[in-house]
Amino acid sequence: MTAVLSDLATGVTEQQVRAALGTVVDPELDEPVTDLGFVRSVAVDGGAVEVHLRLPTSFCAPNFAWLMVSDAHDAVCAVPGVERVVVELDDHSDSDLINRGLAAGLGYRGTFGTEAEDSLDELRATFTRKAHTAAMERALTALLRADPSVDLGAVTLGDLPGDAAAALRRRRAAVGLPVDDGAAVLVHDDGTRPGPADAAMVLRRARSVRISVDGNAHFCRGLLTTRYPGAEADQVPRPDDRPVLPLEVLP
Repeated sequence: MTAVLSDLATGVTEQQVRAALGTVVDPELDEPVTDLGFVRSVAVDGGAVEVHLRLPTSFCAPNFAWLMVSDAHDAVCAVPGVERVVVELDDHSDSDLINRGLAAGLGYRGTFGTEAEDSLDELRATFTRKAHTAAMERALTALLRADPSVDLGAVTLGDLPGDAAAALRRRRAAVGLPVDDGAAVLVHDDGTRPGPADAAMVLRRARSVRISVDGNAHFCRGLLTTRYPGAEADQVPRPDDRPVLPLEVLP
């Protein structure tokens, strides 16, 4: 048994670790930390893994920072053959506190004490809902651009192109909505369909959420490359349905 564990440990690769980190999503930006360039370094030595993360500013919200660091730790721990994991956040105002708390297994509340919310579950749920809303808007807007006469209330998952349907299904599953081909695409957060008179307004509100999510992601990518010159080489270009937003500096 010891020999088998040793073989597994020595077989851990950086590629496996980075693939695991690719499942960790910035809760506000709805993009993997690997795509955003938040992974500063990965070191693998047998079954021991050390990961360093970085964020666009030193004052990024501590609760968001904790979610990403702790999720990264859990993701790497789940890689077969990994025996010891160190995940640290660099250059953040709460780096020392977060790194000590994570290393000691104190959890969020144990780390931040009286400054912590009772739970981060609602925060996760809020941004999971926003991610679904943004994906819903992207899919419907793409259909409307191709055919402005589309009946928004009648569109189902089966009507969407493969990539759009897959992206939306993932986010619907995360919020507990149906993912079958016959499921209505345009829905309220609770899964109910808006009435015909409300469909356009629901889509307009969804668009404001999508613009906020995409705009924040674009802004944070820029901040990261300003803070860490060369970090753009670690960023993955945004998908075609999330184009870079033009930034205009007004006089």
